[in-house]
Amino acid sequence: MDNIAVLIPCYNESKTIAKVINDYRKVLPEAKIYVYDNNSTDGTDEIARDAGAIVRYEYHQGKGNVIRRMFADIDAECYLMVDGDDTYPAEPSREMCRKVIERKVDMVIGDRLSSTYFEENKRPFHNMGNYLVRKTINLLFDNDVKDIMTGYRAFSYRFVKSFPVLSKGFEIETEMTIHAVDKNMLLDNVVVEYRDRPEGSVSKLNTYSDGFKVITTIIKLYKNYKPLKFFGTLALLLAVCSVLFALPVFAEYIETGLVPRFPTLIVCGFVMMAAIQSLFSGMLLETIVQRNRQEFELELYKVEAQRKKVENK
Repeated sequence: MDNIAVLIPCYNESKTIAKVINDYRKVLPEAKIYVYDNNSTDGTDEIARDAGAIVRYEYHQGKGNVIRRMFADIDAECYLMVDGDDTYPAEPSREMCRKVIERKVDMVIGDRLSSTYFEENKRPFHNMGNYLVRKTINLLFDNDVKDIMTGYRAFSYRFVKSFPVLSKGFEIETEMTIHAVDKNMLLDNVVVEYRDRPEGSVSKLNTYSDGFKVITTIIKLYKNYKPLKFFGTLALLLAVCSVLFALPVFAEYIETGLVPRFPTLIVCGFVMMAAIQSLFSGMLLETIVQRNRQEFELELYKVEAQRKKVENK
């Protein structure tokens, strides 16, 4: 088992990858540096190998797919994940790893948004998107995570080996954060400076399509992790709509004794039935989720036992 494993997912980062590897070798000389090449066409893998990194490949395109492969392949006491675009300084990595190894933190977040991100990032929609995603997740999941979508994180063995990677692309960071919050993992933040990509280096993140995927991921995970609140809110909206449209029909009936708008009344009845069904679905799913949380806690004991087994080999 490695003490510290630096994980660098890469897709066409030939302009920056050598500097990133050298920077982390200076700050974490005891660490093993892994570069996972995701179908690069610009020689990223050869440059990384020449710089001294251990180069492996993931041919299934997408950052989420790369991280799934990394987490499955590597055993380490502490995992440090960083992008290969040289937007994060290496210096905070020592503190991030220390929190994982010494304080048993499950996920340390490299917080860009509390430092220089909004000044350095020249893409205004990225800035607005990061702000909205952070506010939305903290509101929905009742937490105070400082930076949801940062690619600079440190993880414990326990987190990595118990995290089911479902996302395929850049929404993986959102999934990681929500999973950690929902499963009561120990989180911490380290404020890091952010610098924009150097000239000639191009971001692979599409503001609109990837932003839509992130929003979709938040909705799906909220439904999966908080089904009673999700379906309860839906039930409330349906019930309110049913009552609002039915009130004029009942008022007219009280005044005239007639119900001339039977279709409206019938639709309101079906909408109210849907509200009741939604509420009971949420209650049933909440029971299943609670059971899954209990099973997850038991699974953590197995992960810890496996860690000790691997460590003693």
